Amino acid sequence: MPGVGERDAPLLGDLMPWSVGPLRLGRAWVMAPDAASLTARWERLVATEDEAERGALFRPSRARTLHTSVAQLPGQRTSTARLVRADGPCPEPVRVAYGPFDQQWLIPDHRLIDAARPELWRVADDRQIHVVEAAAGPDPDPVVTFSAPLPDGCSAAGRPGRIRPLYRRPGGREPNVAPGLLAHLGARLGRPVSAEDLLAWTAAAAHSTPCAVPLTADPEVWAQGVELGRRALWLHTRGARSGERPRMPGGQRPYVRTALPARGLPHSLDYDPEAGALLLGEGRISPVPRGAWEFHAHGVRVLESWFERRTARGEPGTLEAVVPGAWPSAWTSELLELITVLALLAELRPQLRALATRLMNGPLIAAAELREAGVLPVPAAARRPASVLDHHEEGPEGQFALL
Repeated sequence: MPGVGERDAPLLGDLMPWSVGPLRLGRAWVMAPDAASLTARWERLVATEDEAERGALFRPSRARTLHTSVAQLPGQRTSTARLVRADGPCPEPVRVAYGPFDQQWLIPDHRLIDAARPELWRVADDRQIHVVEAAAGPDPDPVVTFSAPLPDGCSAAGRPGRIRPLYRRPGGREPNVAPGLLAHLGARLGRPVSAEDLLAWTAAAAHSTPCAVPLTADPEVWAQGVELGRRALWLHTRGARSGERPRMPGGQRPYVRTALPARGLPHSLDYDPEAGALLLGEGRISPVPRGAWEFHAHGVRVLESWFERRTARGEPGTLEAVVPGAWPSAWTSELLELITVLALLAELRPQLRALATRLMNGPLIAAAELREAGVLPVPAAARRPASVLDHHEEGPEGQFALL
């Protein structure tokens, strides 16, 4: 429909109708920037034999206590015995996306997490990509972020968003896309359109809250947007689907110029704009482009948030206080990669703005057109999780449930 304005752009919630709320941990100690701290916290918990003391360490909530009986998280081999008598080794921590650009470790034990969203765990595999739609707030930019690991679904400022998996079933089966949408787009654009194409387009064109995704009717603009979006997805997911990690061009790659101290954690983070250097206490990393240092998400400077999460000290006597005594080398590698991702995303912004201008001035496929074509409104079933009937999951106290 030529001339239709962005005000009639379809919402992401209609284009990718199945969504899940964010994880609600209920207790902060089950997630950490390093896996070793989680293991140490678990060991301290199960070594505490007095029930009252164990309960104080655990931090019970209305959803979880030491006596709560729950099923396993899908895909995880954890005990379903009540925590009051738990012993043995810590369940193997798993990598999760924390906020828009951080990655943390989580103990994947359903007994520890108030709302773990089992429906997400059932479809989490190496084919899955998760879209996290930011909640409305004073600074929702970016309105969407993407992750390969299962995300917590919260913004950098801690506000809850919505998680939209690309696929409704494991193995990259049954795209989470409005029925008939891909066929309609393909007919209008004169080329096949896949769910991955739509996801890439969303990465390039999504804006505002609630998140809207203007759809171009111009094949050339569509091709440009999909190409830009694929690069954005590659950066957001850190090359998870390609096998190639993001890297800066030679001569621009950040390196550790002065090592961090072997003992203790750095107490400060600063940036030297003239030298293009990131200063972590006595440690020094360069070159660090200004675009990486200035990169904000939901009103929060990403690098500062990342650093604060790793140097925060929990209240003495709590499990949150069990943290590394020195800066792990893995954190340095993660930081170098994060700097790279932020720098390359910052470089992509001018091209995304140019795409938005072309999109605003060109023909669009409006929500009204999708309604006339019967694509919208989406059927109620498309907003619900798909049934998964091909495996058993252990229920409370070792019972099995077929889902």
